[in-house]
Amino acid sequence: MEGVNSITPSDYVDAFSYINERPVDDISLEFFYKPHTITLLAVSIATVIYTAFVRDESSIQDNIWAGICCVVFFFLIVSVLTFPNGPFTRPHPAVWRIVFGASVLYLLALLFLLFQSHSTVYEIMYWVDPNLRNFHIDMDKEYAVNCSDISIAKVWSHVDVFAWGHFLGWTFKAILFRHTGLLWAISIMWEITEIAFAHLLPNFLECWWDSLILDVLVCNGLGIWCGLKICKVLEMREYTWVSIRDISSTTGKIKRAILQFTPVQWTPVRWLDPNCTYMRFFALSQLVVFWQISELNTFFLKHIFEMPPSHPLVIARLCLIGVIVAPSVRQYYTYVTDPRCKRVGTQCWVYGAIMCYIINILSLLRTLLQRLQKKPIRIKRYPKVEATYIYVVILLAYF
Repeated sequence: MEGVNSITPSDYVDAFSYINERPVDDISLEFFYKPHTITLLAVSIATVIYTAFVRDESSIQDNIWAGICCVVFFFLIVSVLTFPNGPFTRPHPAVWRIVFGASVLYLLALLFLLFQSHSTVYEIMYWVDPNLRNFHIDMDKEYAVNCSDISIAKVWSHVDVFAWGHFLGWTFKAILFRHTGLLWAISIMWEITEIAFAHLLPNFLECWWDSLILDVLVCNGLGIWCGLKICKVLEMREYTWVSIRDISSTTGKIKRAILQFTPVQWTPVRWLDPNCTYMRFFALSQLVVFWQISELNTFFLKHIFEMPPSHPLVIARLCLIGVIVAPSVRQYYTYVTDPRCKRVGTQCWVYGAIMCYIINILSLLRTLLQRLQKKPIRIKRYPKVEATYIYVVILLAYF
């Protein structure tokens, strides 16, 4: 108890600042870390004025696109000037401020879509990409057929780009979480989630060998193993940084510039320890459920709004979520494990709003309900739809 009582208010502030706006420990090139606000303002205004006066204004759609791009451009500039960079400083704090600004823009876009009808959302999507009018998900396609017919050729045919996506995705998750038990819990829970929602998403139907062997053991298992091996190598590495000015050779300078995109240090994590309380266990359980919702949103979005998996919007969203989740997991870990940190980081808060603060889920449920009301015959295709609503409501109430 003496250690807890010895924590001063300044310790709380320092712990939160370390994960919310971490300062750069060692600055070697001061030019890249000095504020250039006046220069940035002048260049931004000059760029916008030049673009506005020399571009062709004959197309209404191009004008709207140009206006949207200009708004996003200036919002990200404001993000660089005002938003926190979170727990990371490599390759530069400005990069993570832009990531935070992009996450806020995504949250605002979801809030806007929440108040639109499904037909309006479709028209917006068709305006963004007219080719989506010609794409429709084949609801009559059969999945998980002839599961008893197992052959090497059939198993090998399932090792496609999605299998590599599974592997790389779980490698990335292993680098984020760095805990074997937590990773395997999320992996197995995801297979259970696929079974629970297979009546809504037909592509969730898989043969037992595809789900257990290819997904869990091969793709997920190898991804977890490789990710943890990378973490082990990074943890054992000695982090001694030399200023690029002190390096004489050109090869050394190039190598030092490339290493700027690697972590400044590697902190081992310990989600559970013998002295932790039951609240730590509940926090980790919450993280597992949170992750299931995050993964589920991806599949529901492209299914309800009918987009192919290779569509640029789907890929861009996955990339955005990938860079958002990295600082969010770090902030959540510190909030859960460090008694001096009494506030969750702002990036984690925004990510929570995106994924669970009734934005994505209610948008999806609202759109799905409208589709079911417009085409009630689909209810016969999904006999467990009411149970799914109850399941999601329970997940929301859990938070």
